[in-house]
Amino acid sequence: HAGYPLKQELLAHLYAKGVAYEDLGCDGTPCDYPRIAQAVCEKIISGSCECGILICGTGVGMSIAANKHSGIRAAVCSDTFSARYTRMHNDANVLCLGARVVGAGLAEDLCDLFLDTPFEGGRHQKRVDMLNSLDKR
Repeated sequence: HAGYPLKQELLAHLYAKGVAYEDLGCDGTPCDYPRIAQAVCEKIISGSCECGILICGTGVGMSIAANKHSGIRAAVCSDTFSARYTRMHNDANVLCLGARVVGAGLAEDLCDLFLDTPFEGGRHQKRVDMLNSLDKR
């Protein structure tokens, strides 16, 4: 629920850009962030969504919850360099944002970079494969 106002800002931003999305977050009343992270991760794991954006107060709780799911590579980002390179080098599929850390303008930039930056593959694929193998342990 700490991320609700920022979520509303990002939904308007995504809508204005014509980005298709599904809102699985809370309605502003107190909620348990691990349940929201689970719902988003299940959509990604099933293949019905390519990636997700999770928001809580700091982004840390959401990233911990998301990374408990096999096949999820969630990253907390509060700067544009990290948002770009977590896609390029880590093939991250979940962006976690802290509503108490970033403002709406920066959050929009971070989302745009995350959604628009492709995974480079190449030498980075080996490391992503290593991360994925950790899911099997």
